[in-house]
Amino acid sequence: MHIGDYIVKNILIERKTISDFINSMINKRLIKQMQNMHQMQNKLLIIEGIDEQEIYSPESGVNENAIRGFILSITLKYKIPIILTKDYIDTAKFLIILAKKREKIDETGINAKKKARDINEQMQYILEGFPGIGPKSAKNLLKELKTIKNIINADQKDLQKIIGKKSGIFKLVDTCYQ
Repeated sequence: MHIGDYIVKNILIERKTISDFINSMINKRLIKQMQNMHQMQNKLLIIEGIDEQEIYSPESGVNENAIRGFILSITLKYKIPIILTKDYIDTAKFLIILAKKREKIDETGINAKKKARDINEQMQYILEGFPGIGPKSAKNLLKELKTIKNIINADQKDLQKIIGKKSGIFKLVDTCYQ
């Protein structure tokens, strides 16, 4: 059993005309297809023909809210983005741009993994986890008190001298969990 209609630069693509989408929804074939596609990292569903046919047409025999719910489950449950195209020409244009776009992204290294944070960035990141403490306050605290332990153990007055009213958040350190 094959999965999808196209593969463009490592992206699996399922293409449906509106009538095929509705029919596949009714006979539950689309659920199996979405389950199979869900396993893939990069995937896309193209629903083609919005200029030619109404997706919520009463003639389809399917309640328009059922169609909306199905579209939502594809997006949310199966994590498959959906693109609506006007017709087969519009679909082809999307595929061409997708092929070109993916090449450019790969060439520029946008898909590269984020480098690990150095120790100073890690310490700053931890402090920024406190509500109201942004990069500037975190850096000021670290410059003055040097370690997270010193900041946590610092007197409230000392903290207030460094970051003002924001220092109140560090009262949490002495608060008991209830």
